[in-house]
Parts: sequence; C-alpha cells; structure tokens
Amino acid sequence: MTVNSQITDAVTQTNVKVVAEAPAMAMGSIYQTMAHSTGILFENAVAQQQQQNTLSQAAANQGVMQIYSLDTTATAAASEKVAQGGVADNLTSLLSVLNSFRSS
Repeated sequence: MTVNSQITDAVTQTNVKVVAEAPAMAMGSIYQTMAHSTGILFENAVAQQQQQNTLSQAAANQGVMQIYSLDTTATAAASEKVAQGGVADNLTSLLSVLNSFRSS
C-alpha cells in the first residue's frame, strides 16, 4: 500500500509543529500556575493581616473593658496591698538579725 507523498508531508509537518510548540506551551502553563499561586499567596497574606488586626482590636477592647470595670477605690486599696506585700516578711527578717546581734 502506498501513501501519497503530500499526505506524508502534511502529517510530518503537523508532528514537527506540535513537537516544536510543546516547550512554549509547557512554559506558558508553568507561568500561569506560578501567577495563580502567587495570587493565592497574597490573598492568604491579606487574610492573615485582617485576622491579626481583628485579634489586636479584640485584645485592646478587653483591656479597656477591664480598666473601666474596676472601682477606683478598690483598685487603689488593692494596689497598696500589693505594694506592701513583703513588708511583714522584711520586718520579721530584720528583727531576727537584730536579735542575733543582741544574743552574741
């Protein structure tokens, strides 16, 4: 069976064209994939920043609510108690040292 030479030439040229275009098509596909991945990366970064901003606002809001919910007199008394927390221990230690000098 013989095949017309024009048909053989057409098939050969088509095969050469497909093989020649394959690297360009592959690179185009890679560039498209990279652009899409970069877009998703930036979308995720923006979403992360928005969530962090929301958390920061919530934390600041909680702090302000705690500050405004405290009674000022009770806060002053509690602060004074905290500031004087170690006074009794210090006085006891000082008394022990003084007593040790007296007995020797």
